[in-house]
Amino acid sequence: MLAIDLIAVTITTLAVRSTLFGPNPGIRSSEWAAFAVLAAASTLHLESARGIERRREMAANTSPHTNLKCLWVFASLLLLPLSLVIPLIVLSYLYSWFRVYGRTIAHRKIFSTATYVLASAASAAVLRAGGLLTEPRVPTGFWSLLVVLAAGATWWLVNYALVIGAILLASPEATAREALGELSDQLVVCAGLGLGIAVAALQSSYPWVVPVLMVTVLALHRDLLLPQYQRAAGTDVKTGLATPSYWASAVPAELARAESLRSTVGLLMLDLDRFKEINDTYGHPAGDQALRAVGESVRAEVRQGDLVARVGGDELAVLLPGASEGEVLEVAERIRDRLTTLTVSVPTTDERSAIITGIPASFGAAVYPDVAGTMDQLVLAADNALLTAKRGGRNRIVTARPNPPAVSADQPVGDA
Repeated sequence: MLAIDLIAVTITTLAVRSTLFGPNPGIRSSEWAAFAVLAAASTLHLESARGIERRREMAANTSPHTNLKCLWVFASLLLLPLSLVIPLIVLSYLYSWFRVYGRTIAHRKIFSTATYVLASAASAAVLRAGGLLTEPRVPTGFWSLLVVLAAGATWWLVNYALVIGAILLASPEATAREALGELSDQLVVCAGLGLGIAVAALQSSYPWVVPVLMVTVLALHRDLLLPQYQRAAGTDVKTGLATPSYWASAVPAELARAESLRSTVGLLMLDLDRFKEINDTYGHPAGDQALRAVGESVRAEVRQGDLVARVGGDELAVLLPGASEGEVLEVAERIRDRLTTLTVSVPTTDERSAIITGIPASFGAAVYPDVAGTMDQLVLAADNALLTAKRGGRNRIVTARPNPPAVSADQPVGDA
């Protein structure tokens, strides 16, 4: 983080020097006017969305905290020299620091400011390499549009990569999936960059239309809360897995989809063997930590698109759309092997720590429509298979078999 901060300071120094001593020294009055308009619009935007940003900031943990400051920053990149873009970035984060985030996380916001500076410098380099040397650099033709889009993609990629790198270095326990965050958040950022192009084009030609876009900007910003609310409603607090209510709504929807596509749906029910002993020996906080580690392990072994839920105290379920029986068993075996060798450091009741090695589980597997035609039948088949695995010695996988067809009273029983 300190290295990135130092590079940002170096870039700032070089940008100011280029403005003061370059081929065309100084800043034009039109550029100062554009800077004032963008700074005022950015501040108004931040103040209007202050409640949204505070709520989102409190929920941020090991995922990128996306925002729409990029809109005004990218617009300024197309209208202003880098020596004015950087003050706009600093002003935006200073205002957010005092009005939104609070002063307890200053080091994080300084780093975020630095990532914006590096991303802006890289984007400005792309604009210059594409032949857009003088401001305003709004697209006026096909080639200039391609250059501006490439600059926007560069801005996003540099900032995103720096933030993810910092998350992974600062939080070794974070998984790659957590660090990457939600695709929906990044799509909103890309939309913000696109709006930045529109703001720059309007500011250079019809500046009085820019305030009209503020309504669109605020509506887009409010949509940033939607994925967060959806995750909060469908995520178990202790494990980060799906909740039983979310699970109950996802299964019939997936079965209906499979029916229309004439596809299959696999279901795994797994119950941790003798998990109560962990709670009794080390305490419930240790049990919660062990359960969280189990959830992360299960998610690491399932396929992309599979849904993992906590459906009971120490009972988990995995929904595998389009999976055959062989694929379900393959996933189950991977999970079983990983849990058997899982090592977790947990707190104990005497304020020390203990190492738990191996948290085995029993598995029941069922596949729609092979063994069931409805959600209730599928869950019951998997539950019965799980019970058989428990009774058969635990730490094993049992697959539900199709029920034999009913035999009529007048049909002879004997040779098949």
